[in-house]
Amino acid sequence: MKTFTGKLAVVTGGGTGMGRELAIQLASQGCAVAICDIAAERMTETRKLCIEAGTAETRVTIHECDVADERQVIAFRDAVAAQHQTDHLNLLFNNAGVGGGGSFVNGDRGEWERTFGICWGGVYNCTRAFLPMAVASEEAVIVNTSSVNGFWASIGPATPHTAYSAAKFAVKGFTEALMTDLKVNAPHVKAALVMPGHVGTEIVANSFRMHGGSDPLEMSSEEVAQLRDRIQQMGMDTANLDDDVIRQFVHQQATDFRDKAPLSAAAAATVILEGVRDGHWRILVGKDAAALDQLVRSDPESAYEESFFARLLKEGHFGPAAGGQ
Repeated sequence: MKTFTGKLAVVTGGGTGMGRELAIQLASQGCAVAICDIAAERMTETRKLCIEAGTAETRVTIHECDVADERQVIAFRDAVAAQHQTDHLNLLFNNAGVGGGGSFVNGDRGEWERTFGICWGGVYNCTRAFLPMAVASEEAVIVNTSSVNGFWASIGPATPHTAYSAAKFAVKGFTEALMTDLKVNAPHVKAALVMPGHVGTEIVANSFRMHGGSDPLEMSSEEVAQLRDRIQQMGMDTANLDDDVIRQFVHQQATDFRDKAPLSAAAAATVILEGVRDGHWRILVGKDAAALDQLVRSDPESAYEESFFARLLKEGHFGPAAGGQ
């Protein structure tokens, strides 16, 4: 796909982060865009930015949708077809994601399944729903966002990270298998796999909201108590920290993840779109992603040892604010 001009793209998780930046850059290149998210106000801002980046003719629609809910996804698809007056699309960016569900052993089952349902179920539901529209086009690309946690299931030796990692591994495996399926049954449709390292997004703060929590600075005493337990499990002593210190700690963590990332969401979106345009199916986003990919491939047996993580830190990757997508 050498140009996005005159194409139609669907972007999930378009309210913030990479989803927003993908939508803006696509619109600026003459692509019609349909965005979904659960946050209507943020999507409205994305739409405004898309129209400013595009032209008077740029068509951008926004749709409230929880990608983990198949019925909502089907309604989203039908609304896209109706509002864009088409039976086909050219680009599907399965970008929506959320953190949470760290421990399978001691964590909350509902949070675990919610995280997995969005990060994997959203890719499955949207690909199922929009595939006929992709097949109906002359050319199409299904772009699935996995993560470095799709080939390395860790954010450190003392922090369980099971739901997100399991989902991102599923996205990776599905996308790679889908490539052959499409070659056999719909060769004009391609699949691409995106694996970001630490990209500056709102995923940390959004994850708190998604799992029924408040903004970090507005957490209730009960929410703080639950978080205090999690921090204790990570090996940090919180006995002498009052609730406001905990709130500020989490707020700062979310802010640092966004603002101190080695790669901005806008820069990440540019890498992704260049990869799609150049026909790459495997798109590593960020120097940290490329370095980690090489390290895991070269020494998989030690990938979950403390020495492996120490080596990453020594080489300047995955510092205190880092994580997956």
